[in-house]
Amino acid sequence: MEESMKFTRKMLAAILCVLLLGTQTIYAAPIGSYILAEEEVETTEEETENAEEGTKDAMALSAESAVLMEASTGQILYEKEAHKQLPPASVTKVMTMLLIFDALEEGKIKLEDEVTTSEYAASMGGSQVFLEPGEVQTVDTMLKCIAVASANDACVAMAEYVSGSEETFVEQMNARAKGLGMKETTFKNCNGLDIDGHVTTAYDIALMSRELITKYPKVHDYSTIWMENITHTTRKGTSEFGLSNTNKFLRQYEYATGLKTGSTSLAKFCLSATAKKNDIELIAGIMAAPDSKQRVKDAIALMNYGFGKCQRYEDTEVLPKEVKVPVTAGKEKEVTGVTGSGFRYVDMSGADLTGVEKKISLKESLKAPVKKGDVIGVGTYTLNGQTIGQVEIKAVSNVGKMKYPDALEEMLGQFVL
Repeated sequence: MEESMKFTRKMLAAILCVLLLGTQTIYAAPIGSYILAEEEVETTEEETENAEEGTKDAMALSAESAVLMEASTGQILYEKEAHKQLPPASVTKVMTMLLIFDALEEGKIKLEDEVTTSEYAASMGGSQVFLEPGEVQTVDTMLKCIAVASANDACVAMAEYVSGSEETFVEQMNARAKGLGMKETTFKNCNGLDIDGHVTTAYDIALMSRELITKYPKVHDYSTIWMENITHTTRKGTSEFGLSNTNKFLRQYEYATGLKTGSTSLAKFCLSATAKKNDIELIAGIMAAPDSKQRVKDAIALMNYGFGKCQRYEDTEVLPKEVKVPVTAGKEKEVTGVTGSGFRYVDMSGADLTGVEKKISLKESLKAPVKKGDVIGVGTYTLNGQTIGQVEIKAVSNVGKMKYPDALEEMLGQFVL
């Protein structure tokens, strides 16, 4: 009886083991296979989407507003709420630096000029280099303080030096903005401290950044400084002060060249990021990112997208030879045409740019008077039958209208001949 029960227990145990093993085999294997198959399908779909559309939809930027612009053409490559008006914080200083470089270009000031800090400039809060009233620094040093340390006190000192007062300087900032087509920007101060009505957009940030880096590439000599010391010389004596760049994008992206950070409690975290790779220069405007890490992450995502998709066509010699257009009733019988610049085109579709074709079209004739700069023709560029851009051809000189004595002289000349 006892042996029979032992046999029965063994049989039950064996059956139970088989059932358990069978259950694991039937249950586990299909689940494992199903999960692997699902992962493979998802990866394949993602890779396909990225191949077709790049990472544009996959970026999921954290910033409220963003834009990506190609610098040489001003072409917009990506935008997210790019025209939403928001406070820019210290990205304002892009315009401040632009006006300083304008003044340098016009010869109004020099880099070695000495700038005296006023009581008002020294009283600025926020990011600063702790300039004291009466302290003297060169324009070169002030630019370093603005570009590297985002110094509010240096901004006001320079505004006063260039324009006599911050108020006048801000008026000039707004006038310069208007000239650049920054329709959604109003500056109230030169440093970006929070104040009602001081607003811009990601698009306008890109516009003023483009003007600064293309017209004055020397700004990168300042914006790429990581750390540098300046010397404070005051009545208290001499002391060293270390400048440390606020733009961490410089160290986290190998192609970074600048440009300016900004952050306040109202503006959150903003950035005008510039980068250059293979002669393509991009500008990313970031506004109202949730934190400093996210604004850099957003900028890197935009740059990677742009450099990954962007290719540029450039024709530096639009007119391969001299072109002339006949002028009727003019003191001169013809006028020469020129182009102000070459032609540039940015493609994001992966098209074969060797297929770009150019056609020069000139007016058959012009009637005097002709003014220098009058459009006398156009260079048209096409790709796969589609027009991708045009370059105007303009008169290089004035051609006055022929008057009676001129006509008589010409007629007599022909008669003599």
